[in-house]
Amino acid sequence: MIRLGASTACFYPMETEKALKHLGELGFSVAEVFFNSFSELCGPLLEAIRREQQAYGMQVVSVHPFTSGTEAYFLFSAYERRFRDTLEYYKRYFDAANALGAKILVMHGAKRGASITEAQYFDRFGELVRLGKAQGITVSQENVVQFASESTDFLIRMRSALGGDFHMVLDIKQAVRSGLDPLALARRFSGEIVHVHVSDHLPGRDCLPPGEGAFDFSALCDVLEQSGYQGSFVMELYAGNFEEDRQLTEAKAFLEKLSIS
Repeated sequence: MIRLGASTACFYPMETEKALKHLGELGFSVAEVFFNSFSELCGPLLEAIRREQQAYGMQVVSVHPFTSGTEAYFLFSAYERRFRDTLEYYKRYFDAANALGAKILVMHGAKRGASITEAQYFDRFGELVRLGKAQGITVSQENVVQFASESTDFLIRMRSALGGDFHMVLDIKQAVRSGLDPLALARRFSGEIVHVHVSDHLPGRDCLPPGEGAFDFSALCDVLEQSGYQGSFVMELYAGNFEEDRQLTEAKAFLEKLSIS
């Protein structure tokens, strides 16, 4: 059965530990932690996040780096030394993920028109994957609009280059914004998808709470379950796309009726 949760990002700019606590108060038992500052990766603030997790008995399944918007600069630019230094820095994310029991790290990667070749991108991503694997973390490529990963063909080439080291985070809203059919994307990469960011959409509106749009979540479940999907459905919404907490709890109830829990 697919686990159902939500991301602390839903309440940005609420501080991360408070956002996780709020998810617990709303009855969520599964969460993604979106780190938002350097100090949250260790010490007192990481411990505060961990305390809230334990207080509500929550399972943190994934983490999202706050540096995702700058990965093109720090990891995938022509300056090799900066890549090496940042590779070392990402060990902090792996350590923080392990402290929370999370096993997946979500990557945006390079933007379109990166200053390195695709082959270099795949090589560097592979290094990051292997570094994460050594610490028990699955580094996963998310499909993101305006990034290289908005292209299905790019993802196919990446899968071919990385082989068994290719893992994917399917994000429904990002697929819609990229002009892609989320279900078609799910079918194409069903064997490599390890995590899903769920949201709903209507013509001209996306990033809605599940149940407030027209997306066929049952069909998505069927596609993934046929491939043996063992991951989670995590709601990653933006604060401007819902007005009340009840919309999240209603979205949770909507998905639970589809036997997602």
